[in-house]
Amino acid sequence: VQLQASGGGLVQPGDSLRLSCVGSGHPLDFLAVGWARQAPGKEREGVSCFANKDGSINYADSVKDRFTFSGENDMKTVYPQMNSLKPEDTAVYYCAAGVYSDSCRWGINGMDYWGKGTQVTVSS
Repeated sequence: VQLQASGGGLVQPGDSLRLSCVGSGHPLDFLAVGWARQAPGKEREGVSCFANKDGSINYADSVKDRFTFSGENDMKTVYPQMNSLKPEDTAVYYCAAGVYSDSCRWGINGMDYWGKGTQVTVSS
């Protein structure tokens, strides 16, 4: 399984940005697709997770109502849309895939494959 994230960049507070993650591999390796981020000096935190089994998506409280999640190709390609960006959203963003139908339940610990990250910087 390979995952490639892209779309990061430098934006101003209040701007929007859409990331993308393209994955390759067997569909059963993508029963869950998630995003996480890691800011300098902080631990990696889960941002959102999509469960293919029932189509449910969960979001971290810090991004709820600002970030949305869509995808195609059995969710091997996913697009987090990030709106109303704040300086505290500055981080390296990673996409990940889980091989179990309940992988999202365990947050970032439930993910089995990780892609290289893409840097998002929110600054005026």
